Amino acid sequence: MSSPQISGLLGPVVALNAWTFAMEVWMYAVRIPFLEKHRIAADNTITKSQLDAKTPTSVRWKVDNFNHLFEQPTQFYAISLVLAFARHGKNEKLDVYLGWAYVGARILHSLVHVTTNNVMRRFFLFALSSGILATMTGRAALLVF
Repeated sequence: MSSPQISGLLGPVVALNAWTFAMEVWMYAVRIPFLEKHRIAADNTITKSQLDAKTPTSVRWKVDNFNHLFEQPTQFYAISLVLAFARHGKNEKLDVYLGWAYVGARILHSLVHVTTNNVMRRFFLFALSSGILATMTGRAALLVF
C-alpha cells in the first residue's frame, strides 16, 4: 500500500500556525505582567475600551497583532487546503512558493506591527500578502470551477 502524498503547501500552513502560537506567547509575556502590575486582572468590571485606554501601546500592539492573525490568515488556511486537495497532494511549485511568500509577508507584518507599528510599512506588507492570497485564490478557482 502506498502512502498518500503530502503537499508541500502544508509546510507554510503549519509555519503560520506556529507563528500564531509564538505571537500568543509574546502577547502573554507582556500583557500578564502589565495586568498584574496595575491590578487590572482582579477587576472584572473594566470594559475593553477602559482596558485599552490604560494599556501602553507597545503592549496593545501585541494583542492587536495576535487578533489580526485570526482574520485574513484564515482565508490562507482554507485556500491552501483547497489547493492541496484539488491537486491530490501533488506539489505545484508556484503554489508552494506563494504559500511561503504569504507566510513571510505575514511574519514581517507582525514584526513591524509589534515593534515600531510603522503604518505605511504595515500597509505595504498587508497589501503584498493580500495580493499573494488573491493570486492563490485565483489559482484555486481555476482548479475547482
